[in-house]
Amino acid sequence: MDLEKKIEAVLFWKGEPISRKKLGDVLRVGISEINEGIEKLKENLAGRGIVLLEKENDISLGTAPELSKLIEDLQKEELNKDLSKASLETLSIILYKNGVSRAEIDYIRGVNSSFTLRALSVRGLIEKSTDAKDSRRYIYKPSFEALSFMGIKSVEELPDYGEVNNSMNIAAENLDTIGVDG
Repeated sequence: MDLEKKIEAVLFWKGEPISRKKLGDVLRVGISEINEGIEKLKENLAGRGIVLLEKENDISLGTAPELSKLIEDLQKEELNKDLSKASLETLSIILYKNGVSRAEIDYIRGVNSSFTLRALSVRGLIEKSTDAKDSRRYIYKPSFEALSFMGIKSVEELPDYGEVNNSMNIAAENLDTIGVDG
């Protein structure tokens, strides 16, 4: 199978930027092969609705610039909709954990949460920052807008915060035990 197809599939599945090195590790090829595959993928995507975005050493799939108005309109429409069940589950985890990796969210929910996290981020309900313990992963936290919208000053004001947070910490310990990382 062509390397550029594998790169495209990984970028689509990941749903967020990935370093060239990590991509090489995942696909079990060297950096020079990754760079060749990325160049071929760029050529294959030319004139399409998806482009390859590059920032420093990270790459990601994105929308072609000429379609930005269409995507902006869709995002505005999406912001006016009610939150989906998946979004509510994910937001609840983020609120009660008040700092959680995507791997932990995926473990607790039992499914990949990349697209849900993106939707919550677009709505301004969550923020992501680089994990202080591991710069290769992100930590998701509720935004001030989310707290304000819910009418609370801090996550500790959430119903049964201590009990729910404790049970999620036990789930996180299980995650560490089985060796899943963010």
